[in-house]
Amino acid sequence: MRNPLKLRKNKEFNYSPRYYKGEGNPFKIEHKLDKFRSTANTKRGLKNKVNSAMDDLKVEGDKNLKLRFLIIVAILVLLFLFVIDFDLSIFLNP
Repeated sequence: MRNPLKLRKNKEFNYSPRYYKGEGNPFKIEHKLDKFRSTANTKRGLKNKVNSAMDDLKVEGDKNLKLRFLIIVAILVLLFLFVIDFDLSIFLNP
């Protein structure tokens, strides 16, 4: 009889792929762009999150990102105002 308090161990196999001729572990699942991401494989904890956020602020991104973002937001706001039939003439002088 088995002991009901002990769990059964999983079987282990020494399998190596026949046709794999690459580098590293073939069973490790990793995205192609993980090496370029600052958020992949980060350490946990509040201090590490704050440090990584500060490092991200120091890295300068696209120069036109703010302008592009403001244009998209303005178009979406105007589209929303058009859908709800808002009268824009109240902002113009009579």
